[in-house]
Amino acid sequence: MRTPRSVLVTVLVALVVMIAALAVVVAMRPRPEAPLSTAAPNIAPQSTPACGKAACHPVKSIGIHGTTVTLMDDGQGGSGLVTVGSDKSPLEEVTITALGAKLGPDSLSCLDGTTAACLVQGRQSAGVVIAEVVTSDGDTWRTSERQYLSDASYIGLDDVTGDNVPEVLVVRHECPDSTSGTPRCTAAPVLAEVFDLAGVTLGCTRKYTSPSQLHGWPVIRLTKADVRACPS
Repeated sequence: MRTPRSVLVTVLVALVVMIAALAVVVAMRPRPEAPLSTAAPNIAPQSTPACGKAACHPVKSIGIHGTTVTLMDDGQGGSGLVTVGSDKSPLEEVTITALGAKLGPDSLSCLDGTTAACLVQGRQSAGVVIAEVVTSDGDTWRTSERQYLSDASYIGLDDVTGDNVPEVLVVRHECPDSTSGTPRCTAAPVLAEVFDLAGVTLGCTRKYTSPSQLHGWPVIRLTKADVRACPS
């Protein structure tokens, strides 16, 4: 006996309705949350400036010309660099260490002005210091290619000419007929030679028996009246 067509249609419609209802239920079920990632975020590592083959360590910082100048070294004073600003952007490597100068806590000094200058110096041997200069007349700091040597343990900054721009003072023994560092030269009189920031000689003081006789010692302070032509 055949099942009436109306019954078959009713059954098919019921099946379709049931399948649709099941699909809706499955779609509405809450999905499991994705597991939290435990991987470290992909952050670029901070680079540490290198002083030679070692990491740099701050030696001394000075606030000047609206920023901060910092001298850094390798922890032993054998290699270093100068940085500028709070982010310690490297400016230049210190070159005087290649000549045997050792950096230390007193190696950085600065003097502000229309042009600001910072002096980096180190002791090479007994009585001998070597220095270089970094300058800024605005937002840009530059290193000078000139290096200075004193065989009387003193290199400093001072506004000698009164133009609000520092000059470099180098105290040396005046011994043209003797080799620097020899007993005869270390017994000779001393004078202070004055250089502009470009490394050009502006003149010298008169001769003194010892550096302590220079005005302002131990931080020498000169005026234009103290400066004359250097001995020929």
